[in-house]
Amino acid sequence: MKGGKVYSMEQTGEFPVLVAQDGPLKGERWSLDHTLMIGRDPTCDIQLQDRQVSRFHVRITPTAEGVTMEDLGSKNGTNHNGIELTGPIMLQDGDLLGVALAQQFMFLTSDATMPLAESGSRSGRLLMDQKSRQVWVNQQQLVPPLSAQQFKLLWLLYEKQGQVVPRADLVSIVWGEEQTIGVSDQALDALIRRLRDRLAVLDHGHQYINTVRGHGLRLDNPPMGE
Repeated sequence: MKGGKVYSMEQTGEFPVLVAQDGPLKGERWSLDHTLMIGRDPTCDIQLQDRQVSRFHVRITPTAEGVTMEDLGSKNGTNHNGIELTGPIMLQDGDLLGVALAQQFMFLTSDATMPLAESGSRSGRLLMDQKSRQVWVNQQQLVPPLSAQQFKLLWLLYEKQGQVVPRADLVSIVWGEEQTIGVSDQALDALIRRLRDRLAVLDHGHQYINTVRGHGLRLDNPPMGE
């Protein structure tokens, strides 16, 4: 299980939610105010008509301590953040759940955890939350999280999206003013390349970070749906 805080309904005052990511149910969401059964059987709360999915595949149960997930002896297994589930686990905010290879879900402590498109310059296919250091691309969370340097670089571009940010400003923010002299162009280029690769995993058809030669970098964050 990845590190982080376990949330209960008593702590948040809201019901957690399950959001469908990759798969036939993408975009749908369910409030975890009761136990959810996922499987192929018509009586399941979330029904997946896929031969990879067992009739009663996995059960997600809200409790006073938090929300638990348990594979019900399915043939093709359930994964939690990319690791096959071998026993009941307590879910944490942002966890990714895979039902065989048929459908992926994200667990959120509440709807408030998923950033909403903001008015003005902050709306777009890429969304960021500075407090949790989480990044979403096309409503899918980037997992594992960005490194500290990658997040700092992307956050600066995100705050000034549409504007060109000089390379010197990027180096100063990412490495700190005291270390700027020792940072080479190659080091910044390598960081930019790794960050582009991470974003491309969730949106390979668009390049968010663009180089404006002789000036710096600019974030191109198109509206959702484009």
